[in-house]
Amino acid sequence: MSAPSLHPSALTHAAAHWHAVQRQGDVSPAQQRAFMDWLLVSPDHLREYLAISEVAGALGDALRTMPIDLDALLAAPAPGSVSDNVVALPLRRTGTANATPTPRPRRRLPGMAVAAALLLAVGIAAPLAWPQTTHYVAAHGAPRQILLSDHSVVHLNAASELSVRMSLFDRRVELERGQASFVVAADRRPFAVHAGGLQVTDIGTTFDVSLLREQARIAVSEGRVQVRGDSGRGRLLADLSAGKVAQVDYRDQRVQLRDEDAASMTAWWQGRIVFRDEPLRDVADRFNRSNAVRLQISDEAGALRLTGNLHGGDLGSLRAFLDQQPTLQTQEQADGIHVRMRVEAEGAVKKNSSK
Repeated sequence: MSAPSLHPSALTHAAAHWHAVQRQGDVSPAQQRAFMDWLLVSPDHLREYLAISEVAGALGDALRTMPIDLDALLAAPAPGSVSDNVVALPLRRTGTANATPTPRPRRRLPGMAVAAALLLAVGIAAPLAWPQTTHYVAAHGAPRQILLSDHSVVHLNAASELSVRMSLFDRRVELERGQASFVVAADRRPFAVHAGGLQVTDIGTTFDVSLLREQARIAVSEGRVQVRGDSGRGRLLADLSAGKVAQVDYRDQRVQLRDEDAASMTAWWQGRIVFRDEPLRDVADRFNRSNAVRLQISDEAGALRLTGNLHGGDLGSLRAFLDQQPTLQTQEQADGIHVRMRVEAEGAVKKNSSK
């Protein structure tokens, strides 16, 4: 009788193919949709994919970093044919053989497929396979630090909000309002932040994303990020390394680049507000996230660009700083501190705008 067949089934071939695609990264949206369609056909597809993933994981980091063609490995000749020294992935055997096989050491790999099926049965593996979304809110005056399930750390500023979706294949953050910094943990899954119609993709880094009134601001204090338009489907707008800041207009996605030191980018973690050549209206928004007494900025004063470094909760120092500006004046009223242009400066602005 012929020897037992070690050729993989079509299902195993497909699972190995999709595992190889996911390992290589840079999966297109069409490929991801095709993979999810394949995965949802039957629970057997998910079981087989998890079994392949377990086997690949058991082979260690060396296997993950080597350019191995899993399809070619699975298609290797069976023992008894041309190359008897080829070791195939452990698969279920079909048929029987009369000859007593040569004793070999027991291998643990076949049990992993069974273990994956058992994990599915008791509901442990399911959370790894399906996306898990968590919503986080930082209230007014209450910034918070969040440890994600992948061990990444998020510094969420006051009056800010985001959602995090963790799946088997990616890590996706939606910054809905405000500001957040991300200290991204190493992981084979890509980490991307979507905010203001942009996609900011991490390449091993610490970076900050802030939604301003007219622009999104992306600052990189360590590593590198790529910024794409149209929520990740558009062209590459910026490739930022450490010490770089990009401000991207919401309207036309025009990009302005500048340099900034890492300490300034993360100063707000310690409650400081550092602003460099920024419109007063944006500076006021940052102070208003943390203080009960609000800054009320007139339209003319709001366009004035300022540079400073102040503590976010020290309104006295802020007011003194504003009063030092020759074109500004402040007045405390029941609804907050009102800031407007001085009469002579406001007249000059109106005169220049009418020319």
